[in-house]
Amino acid sequence: MGELYMPRHVGIIMDGNGRWAKKRGLPRQIGHTYGAQTFKNIARYISKQGVKVLTLYAFSTENWKRPAEEVNAIMKIFHQYLVDSLTDFRDDDIKVVFIGDRSVFSPELIDLINESEEVAKDRKGMLLNIAMNYGGRDEIVRAVKNICRDVKENKTDIESISEKDIEKYLYTANQPDPDLIIRTGGEHRLSNFLLYQAAYSEFYSMDILWPDFKPKDFDKAVEEFNRRNRRFGGV
Repeated sequence: MGELYMPRHVGIIMDGNGRWAKKRGLPRQIGHTYGAQTFKNIARYISKQGVKVLTLYAFSTENWKRPAEEVNAIMKIFHQYLVDSLTDFRDDDIKVVFIGDRSVFSPELIDLINESEEVAKDRKGMLLNIAMNYGGRDEIVRAVKNICRDVKENKTDIESISEKDIEKYLYTANQPDPDLIIRTGGEHRLSNFLLYQAAYSEFYSMDILWPDFKPKDFDKAVEEFNRRNRRFGGV
C-alpha cells in the first residue's frame, strides 16, 4: 500500500476496561485506571499522525446505570485527569474540549472542566473532544430544543430549517464529521456515539480491550480505512 491518507476526524469508542480487569482478577475500576493511561498515550500518538480532530467516548449518558462503586471510581479518575489536564498536552499543543451534558457534574468538576478548556483554548494542534456524560440522542434533542427556541423567538422559520441549522447546535459544531470510528472490545455497535455525525463514517471494530490498545492498532485501523471505497451514497 502506498502513502496512507490520514482521516481528518477519528472517533474512538474506548470499550473493554472492565473486562480487561476481570480477566486479571482485578476490580473493574482498576481497568479504568489503566484505560486512562492508554487514553493519554494514544491521544498523543494520533496527534502526531496528523489527525485534526479526535473524539474519545469516555462516559455515556447510559453509564450512570453501572454499579455505584464503578461510577464513583470513574468520576475520581476524571477528577484526577482534569487536574492533570491543566498541564497535560501543553507540549503537544493539543486543544482539549469536553462534549456532553456537564450540568450533572459537581460544581468542582464543572469548574475544572471550564478551567481545562480555558487553558487549552489558544492551542493550534489537534482538537481533542472528550465525551463525558455524552449521548447522541441527547445531543440531537438538545439541538432540536435550540431550534424550537429560535423559531419561537422569530430568529428562523420552520421551512428554512436545514441540516446546517441542526449541525450548528451539535457539540461538534464547525468540526468535520468523523471519517473513521474505531471501537475496541469486539462489539459492533455505535452505542449512542455521534449518531448524527456518523452518517457516512467508516466503522472499524477490533477485539483488543482498550487498556491493551497500542499505536500499531491505530495504524492497522487506518490501513483498513484506506482500503475502503467511500461513495457517500453515490455509485
